[in-house]
Amino acid sequence: MSLLTLKLDTVHFSDEQFYHLCQNNRELKFEHTAKGELIIMSPVGGESGNLEANLIIDLGIWNRQTGLGYTFSSSTIFKLPNGADRSPDAAWIEEERWQALAPEQRQKFPPIAPDFVIELRSATDDLEMLRSKMHEYIDAGVQLAWLINTQQQQVEIYRQNQDVEVRNLPTQLSGENVLPGFSLNLSCY
Repeated sequence: MSLLTLKLDTVHFSDEQFYHLCQNNRELKFEHTAKGELIIMSPVGGESGNLEANLIIDLGIWNRQTGLGYTFSSSTIFKLPNGADRSPDAAWIEEERWQALAPEQRQKFPPIAPDFVIELRSATDDLEMLRSKMHEYIDAGVQLAWLINTQQQQVEIYRQNQDVEVRNLPTQLSGENVLPGFSLNLSCY
């Protein structure tokens, strides 16, 4: 199973109901689209899981060294301004923006778009669905987003008010002005 999408456009989950659905089914990974679709995702395989972990480690080490914000794993669901509940494979939020949230907002599914996200295409992911998700992130206010597509040996870089940049792997990625000083060498993954 890659993912299961349930069309629930006539069923409206409150934030609290969606939170409890996720908490009561911790063995499943959910997302909720702005169109009212409930997406149930399967676990990833070993190679994808290892790559995801290494990406989070690199981002987390940079963040610890700079102290500029907060790093999040794929288990974190963010409530985007369009009403979608999304969980990127890795995310980062600038400290001042994160601290502006009330403590109870930080406890559940934070109502904020990250500043930076990474999506890693696993073997069962539909590329067009991931691209749509990347555009949704940018529309929600994400400043920089990377879609790493190891199947096609490419990375797609999404930025505010710019066309998508496609690079072939291996490549060196920069955190630009969003993650100052962060770089990721995708030849060692």
